[in-house]
Amino acid sequence: MFCSKIVMEALPNIHLLGMLTIAYTVVFRVKALIPIYVYVMLNGIFAGFSAWWVPYLYIWTVLWGITMLLPKKMPRLLCLIVYPTICALHGLFFGVLYAPVQALMFHFSFEQTLAWISAGLVFDVLHFFGNLAAGLLIVPTIALLEKLVKKKQTS
Repeated sequence: MFCSKIVMEALPNIHLLGMLTIAYTVVFRVKALIPIYVYVMLNGIFAGFSAWWVPYLYIWTVLWGITMLLPKKMPRLLCLIVYPTICALHGLFFGVLYAPVQALMFHFSFEQTLAWISAGLVFDVLHFFGNLAAGLLIVPTIALLEKLVKKKQTS
């Protein structure tokens, strides 16, 4: 997860993190929290444990939690629609999910918080489309992960 973010860092809010979070959650369920929080910690270690990092403690867990609430067995066609949609919506609402910590840490009023969210809306829209595109890789990634897990269990 961390390496994919570094490789794609030149693109604003376009990455594979949402896609990987959903794929890991579908395949590994609760154990998916391990790579999620390894990613969060590596991000803090390499980029600094600063105000921007604090929302990362919960923002990926929101996506994990939503994915955990989905039925374990969905028809493939439904998966091809639902997973990219959830991934894209997480990108669109990233700023909204981020805002409460910013408001608390910087003592924003409600109006200032709304202004902060609206100032980042362009980046959230980019995040939406980037996550939608990456979301199209979720089902093939799940299939690959399941194949690898099955192969490991038989060896």
